[in-house]
Amino acid sequence: MALPTKVKIVDVSPRDGLQNEKQSVLTATKIELVRRLGVAGLKAIEATAFVSPKWVPQMADNAEVMAGISRLEGVAGISYPALVPNLKGLEAALTAGAREVAVFGAASEAFSQKNINCSIAESLERFRLVVEAAKKADVKVRGYVSCVLGCPYQGEVAPQAVAEVARALYDMGCYEISLGDTIGAGTPEKAKAMIEAVAKHLPLKKIAGHYHDTYGMAVANIYASLQCGVAIFDSSVAGLGGCPYSPGASGNVATEDVVYLLSGLGIDTGIDLAALAATGAWISGELGRASNSRVGRALLAKAAKKA
Repeated sequence: MALPTKVKIVDVSPRDGLQNEKQSVLTATKIELVRRLGVAGLKAIEATAFVSPKWVPQMADNAEVMAGISRLEGVAGISYPALVPNLKGLEAALTAGAREVAVFGAASEAFSQKNINCSIAESLERFRLVVEAAKKADVKVRGYVSCVLGCPYQGEVAPQAVAEVARALYDMGCYEISLGDTIGAGTPEKAKAMIEAVAKHLPLKKIAGHYHDTYGMAVANIYASLQCGVAIFDSSVAGLGGCPYSPGASGNVATEDVVYLLSGLGIDTGIDLAALAATGAWISGELGRASNSRVGRALLAKAAKKA
């Protein structure tokens, strides 16, 4: 199959990238991160999560972030999805002005019980109510499936199990399904087999890849997914976001690294790589550390040498 000619990237750094930060990140910094990503050309930026501040204190300013984003200038035409776990979260997101939300399930029964304290079947019923309510409010819903290439509790996850959850989310009305390698254990051939199983139940154009880089396989898995026809990928500028199930390991694949790969393949993303790398360097500086993006670091070193 020919590679896609255009790819959509969903940058998840303001939510998935920052949610596990131990230090408090200023609301103004989060809003500025979203603004800079938009200026760099991102058209889909996951802004925040309407979850309990008891469990995810970093997202306690969700309403303030959404309010700040609504006032951004010069970055029109961007979607700002917000994660919601249930109807209460949806109601808070709608009150804050969200026009797109996301629900998150798992392909692993063990992970579902540990992460959201219910079975996969129970979680899907919960999400069905959220999707129905969101539709009534004319709000789009994106669906996430976690642990598609392995689970920290049960180990291997069968491709068919992933396909069943993805199909359930799609059938209930999620317009796009993001398949997440939560622990970053996947390899290219396993990624292909998983995508092929899911693609038997929903259109390829509705499938997104969300690969963590714990074992350094994320970019390779993205290339394998491109070969399958997938044209939507989640990533996080500067590789923000650790992997809580693999202590000390990196989490999200860096948006800069993904854009560099796609550019090398002649695939259009509409993203300014230099501006993106500068954004990654800026937010890393705000957090007091170096960027986790190899491409970002290389570009900055090259620019410094030229200067």
